[in-house]
Amino acid sequence: MQAPNKQEALDYHSKGRKGKIEVIPTKPYSSQRDLSLAYSPGVAVPCLAISENPEDVYKYTAKGNLVAVISNGTAVLGLGNIGPAAGKPVMEGKGVLFKVFADIDVFDIEVDANDVDLFVATVKAIAPTFGGINLEDIKAPEAFEIERRLKEELDIPVMHDDQHGTAIISAAALLNALELTTKEIKDIRVVVSGAGAAAMSCLDLYIQLGLSLKNIAVFDSHGHVNLSRENLHEKKQRFATKAEFSSLTHALEGADVFLGLSKGGLVNGDMIKGMAADPIVFALANPDPEIPYAEAIAAREDIIMATGRSDHPNQVNNVLGFPYIFRGALDVRAKAINDEMKLAAVRAIADLAKESVPDEVSEAYDERSLVFGRHLIIPKPLDHRLITAIAPAVAKAAIDSGVARHAIEDWEAYKLSLLTRLGQATNFSRSLSDRASKNPKRVVFAEAEHYKVLKAAEQTVAEGIAHPILIGRRHKIEKLIEENNLELGSATIIDPRSEDEAEKRKVYGKLLHEKRMRHGLTAIEAERAMRQRNYFGAMLVETGEADALVSGLTRNYPKVIRPALQVIGKADGVKKVAGMYIMQTKQGPMFFADTTVNVNPTAEEIVDITILMAEAVRRLRIVPRIALLSYSNFGSSKGEDAEKMAKAAEILHRDYPDLIVDGEIQANYAINQDLLAESFPFSDLHQRKVNTLIFPNLSAGNISYKLLKEMGGLEAQGPVLLGMKKSVHILQMGSSAKEIVDMVRLAVVDAQNKSLI
Repeated sequence: MQAPNKQEALDYHSKGRKGKIEVIPTKPYSSQRDLSLAYSPGVAVPCLAISENPEDVYKYTAKGNLVAVISNGTAVLGLGNIGPAAGKPVMEGKGVLFKVFADIDVFDIEVDANDVDLFVATVKAIAPTFGGINLEDIKAPEAFEIERRLKEELDIPVMHDDQHGTAIISAAALLNALELTTKEIKDIRVVVSGAGAAAMSCLDLYIQLGLSLKNIAVFDSHGHVNLSRENLHEKKQRFATKAEFSSLTHALEGADVFLGLSKGGLVNGDMIKGMAADPIVFALANPDPEIPYAEAIAAREDIIMATGRSDHPNQVNNVLGFPYIFRGALDVRAKAINDEMKLAAVRAIADLAKESVPDEVSEAYDERSLVFGRHLIIPKPLDHRLITAIAPAVAKAAIDSGVARHAIEDWEAYKLSLLTRLGQATNFSRSLSDRASKNPKRVVFAEAEHYKVLKAAEQTVAEGIAHPILIGRRHKIEKLIEENNLELGSATIIDPRSEDEAEKRKVYGKLLHEKRMRHGLTAIEAERAMRQRNYFGAMLVETGEADALVSGLTRNYPKVIRPALQVIGKADGVKKVAGMYIMQTKQGPMFFADTTVNVNPTAEEIVDITILMAEAVRRLRIVPRIALLSYSNFGSSKGEDAEKMAKAAEILHRDYPDLIVDGEIQANYAINQDLLAESFPFSDLHQRKVNTLIFPNLSAGNISYKLLKEMGGLEAQGPVLLGMKKSVHILQMGSSAKEIVDMVRLAVVDAQNKSLI
């Protein structure tokens, strides 16, 4: 995946609602009664309750799920001391990660205070608002003192993630690396490049795990930290040794572990060759490790290596830790994040890496054999099990160590609540994007004379998910690319009407004529059709010169689907194609059909649509649980649609007994498990969370997804065309560039799946 260019990054933060986070109400507010409860006079009641029992603040306010991400901008993302305002985008970004990975709400607080006393006083003054404090991007040595004082003076969790996040993740990696090399932590010798907050915290944690202080050699920008050095900060004094090393090369001779938290280019392959057998190299500088991954691997076959980069194995990424550590701490109302909780997180992360990796995680990274070993010593960031592994371990450690104010009695129920809280929508989207990038495909953009299409194509190149084939007039496309400074790499441009394509139009026209000559299409008409972008683009896919087609931004649905059906056609055994929408909800993706193709299907056609949907959902690595919707519940009302859906359910139960499906059923009963359990516990959908909805006709499906999208604010992906022989997907007219990219991701994954058939 290419790094975002400057303009793309600026657009991402500025387009639409500015920034990356917002605050939304969690209670009704539509009536005067609601407002009188939210504010005066009703709000006085919880205020008085809290004044009588301060712990009730967790019961009546958002404090228990609210973390402050606080910074003064003195050490931002390797950008240095850029100040609090310039650091705000980073703090907002941290808030996004908290929400996405652990459903923790965040207020980002940028404090204009470099003085330690002023900073500490400011944070203490606002602390009653929050359930936890995440200190971020504060330079050392002030960061040490700020965290120490706040931990002493506040009764809520405080953690400087720049220090402890890297320490926790790398410690988990170290434990597993030592297990693989059969080395004991008490015996190993460690060389460290970098003496900032993160490095000091790493060493503190390693020592708690058993590393001997005498076996550590630390280097800062002035060289080896030893007793002959003057004016050392007290944190560095702890690691000053009597022995002196003249250089990193000298220190690395015979060393077992190298820990880099400094800058790129400080270590080379020859230095790695001088290390002990089975060297463990954690080169964690970003974006460039202290030694390039390829050089280190080439130097030693027996190496175990980790970096901070996502394009190499064993990424030490703080997102593996901080969201789940705070989640566990908040859920037991911890007074602090203590060493016991950090060590519990270390061991939970290390243990998870040794468990069998779920198929969906392997699929996300396109690695079929993700197993514990030298290339997997820590879990992948997209592993959905992280929250249920780390948060309970941290919560239990808080309880056992006496800093929890709330006990958890049923741990299995707690783990289930974590999964329910988090949902799967974001996991699904990230997984889809990663799967697409692992095996990019040639995608035809049939309307490339439109800026939004070209912008979307640019993003697919940047993400590494597609090679765009741009259809349209070359001069128009090239002008748009130049005017908008678009970076499309080696994208292919094809003008179906140009003389350059005359021969291909003849070949394609002949192929189309052979397919359609018994449907009234003449040879001349077939060749003339190849001047049309959707016909030409579909033929590129049909002949194998492209893998997928995306079109429909400027054409209505029938004008796009007709060429696709005539040129490519339905997959073998498919009687009816259908349209599916994916609605992204907090609880996970919901799949709707038919939303775009079949106006009033028969019961038998409903069965066909249901089977197409089930297959499509399974290909997305999700088990389909299907409700056949109606205005009736299991015969409670009569009518054509209700009886049709009941008949479809009967056929499906008879012919596809392994499919989780039932109906006819009203939408509220299908979605609300409590309602279903109360009235229809016999249903096959009882205690099975529905994720796939089949509508009785096109009107119902189309109206439903559009209402949810516009009124419910749900993100919709689609329409996804089901039942085609090859990957063809039709955009909704007027789609945004983001919606086009979403469709391309689906199209690429669809093409990957179809290539395996």
